[in-house]
Amino acid sequence: MRLGKKTAHSAEKEKGKVKKKTGKAVGDRSLEAKGKGEQAKGGLKQAGQNIKGAFKR
Repeated sequence: MRLGKKTAHSAEKEKGKVKKKTGKAVGDRSLEAKGKGEQAKGGLKQAGQNIKGAFKR
């Protein structure tokens, strides 16, 4: 289960990165901001999973 969540969080982070770069390239600040938000959200979720994993060991 942990690997599935890790993959999902990583995918969310990468999706945000793509949105951010696309928004920057086309000059769409809204899309760029959404991408930054998704990237941060994915990163926080990944960090939470890493912390949970550290306490389970």
